Amino acid sequence: MTKINVPTQEQVDQKAQAIFESLNQNLGMVPNLYATIGYSSETLEGYLNYSGNVGASSFSKKQIEAIKLAVSEVNGCEYCTAAHTAIAKMNGFTEEETIAIRKGRVEDLKLSVLIGLAREVADQKGRISDESKETFFSNGFDAKALIDLVAVVNVVSFTNFVHNATKVPVDFPAAPALNDIAA
Repeated sequence: MTKINVPTQEQVDQKAQAIFESLNQNLGMVPNLYATIGYSSETLEGYLNYSGNVGASSFSKKQIEAIKLAVSEVNGCEYCTAAHTAIAKMNGFTEEETIAIRKGRVEDLKLSVLIGLAREVADQKGRISDESKETFFSNGFDAKALIDLVAVVNVVSFTNFVHNATKVPVDFPAAPALNDIAA
């Protein structure tokens, strides 16, 4: 069976090499998943531009991380669950809150509505119920936020699917397994 390996900087084209250098400068590393996406420099460039902008005008960084973490759990992506657990903590969530987000059981009503709809969008491939949509709108979100939510679900689903397809090594601390944690 063909195995996809994480490419080195020398194994990607010049455009991807430049992106890797930028990632190294900004993050101090090139995450394995980004390096793997770098097999296609156009896709890596497009992904980074898209992911860096979606949702930012409707949601806080903390809310965006909650969405990404919830969706990564729905999509069963070990890599992104680990990465977004770490990033969620950098954005102010506790370990316990990251677990609650992954379980879809947060206490904050507005955040609960947000991650609940994100999970539904991911699980139902965008076919959300009228009830869920009305709950979203009645909690202060608008049509722009709905579009932004779908975009954030889309951008994290892309990386979820890339990892699920390639199984490259996870280079973030593992997120706790939910089956090891009491409900």
